[in-house]
Amino acid sequence: MRRGIGTTALVAALALAATACGGSDGGDDGKKGSNGELSGTVEFWDTSNDAEKAFFKKVAEDFEKKHPKVQVKYVNVPFGEASNKFKNAAGGGSGAPDVIRTEVAWVADFANLGYLAPLDDTSAVEDKDDFLEQAWGSTQFEGKTYGVPQVIDTLALFYNKELMEKAGVEVPESFADIKNSTEKFEKEGVTPFYLRGDDAYFVLPFLYGEGGDMVDADAKKITIDDPAGAKAFETIKDLVDSKAALTDVTDGWENMQKAFKDGKVAMMLNGPWAIEDTLAGKQFKGKEDNLGVAAVPAGSAGQGAPQGGHNLSVYAGSDNLDASYEFVKYMSSAEVQKRVTEELSLLPTRASVYEEQTVKDNRMVQFFKPAVDKAVERPWIAQGNSLFEPLRVQLADVVSGKTEPKDAAKKAGEEYAKLLKDEDYK
Repeated sequence: MRRGIGTTALVAALALAATACGGSDGGDDGKKGSNGELSGTVEFWDTSNDAEKAFFKKVAEDFEKKHPKVQVKYVNVPFGEASNKFKNAAGGGSGAPDVIRTEVAWVADFANLGYLAPLDDTSAVEDKDDFLEQAWGSTQFEGKTYGVPQVIDTLALFYNKELMEKAGVEVPESFADIKNSTEKFEKEGVTPFYLRGDDAYFVLPFLYGEGGDMVDADAKKITIDDPAGAKAFETIKDLVDSKAALTDVTDGWENMQKAFKDGKVAMMLNGPWAIEDTLAGKQFKGKEDNLGVAAVPAGSAGQGAPQGGHNLSVYAGSDNLDASYEFVKYMSSAEVQKRVTEELSLLPTRASVYEEQTVKDNRMVQFFKPAVDKAVERPWIAQGNSLFEPLRVQLADVVSGKTEPKDAAKKAGEEYAKLLKDEDYK
């Protein structure tokens, strides 16, 4: 549901006004000429990490070779800053890119605000039926398509095989198994697990493991404050208090990657986006087989990991729509997705790409594709992305000992009620 006629009308006016200045700085309007040739500038905000960005910049440059009169202005925007930066630019009617790499939860949020162009019946959407059903679901909002799936992912347990073997520890099937391995790892001077204390996305396997979720979108019910939510926070706190896990409340990505790559911890939760960076660490460089990947550990009620991934979306105020649609089409094509998997081990969103032999043979695809097939679909609602901030605040308070698990779940529920007050959630 949208947030009211007043807000929608204002946003629409801003988007129309933005077409005068557009998202690019090219002098051409980006439309096809009489000979059907594209021209103009497409500004692309890529949110990929340091291990991936050179590849995506190269792919963007390859698009220019196919369309010599189109200039792609590639901008790598840190993932943690991209959502707010795009909202500020789009809302102000100036500075927004023509195309943005959107996290799956951003699509409904941006579309609800009127910032994205619908892609149905445009050249951006090619061979729609080739996309994985769960990947396509994240591109939909109120019956329209506002993104094209680029990559799909989920979380898994990364583990250091050598450290596991030295400690005499089997791959854990539950978070309780991780806690129970603490003494064995301590003898090797290693902490079993790194727990992100600064990112609510990493709470979800604990929440799903207790049979819970953030909200029930179909029933319009807030569920984070159910007993499962309190139990998830309790499991997290127990891992930290028992010294089974190192944690942090800031710089989690850097701290976690360094600890795992240097062999200070034996395990972490991560996704396909971390593979290239992880393999560059001293524990794995030149010995890729030392990296093990397994399903996320279970809680007391089951096991589950969230569906993630990235889509490509077009700014509603772009003055280069034709070129932007073609750019999205190319960047999400089977040809490019095959290259993405071969060079970065990221998972394709097109079913046909999984039939390519190089993709079939990719060790990380062999693990992560079945994991993605079983991943828990997140609520594709306009407020879906906003649900993470209250969860992040409570996570930080739990791991730092400021808040008890039950109180954290309750406080998160209270904040959800404020976010969803206009949507009749209870």
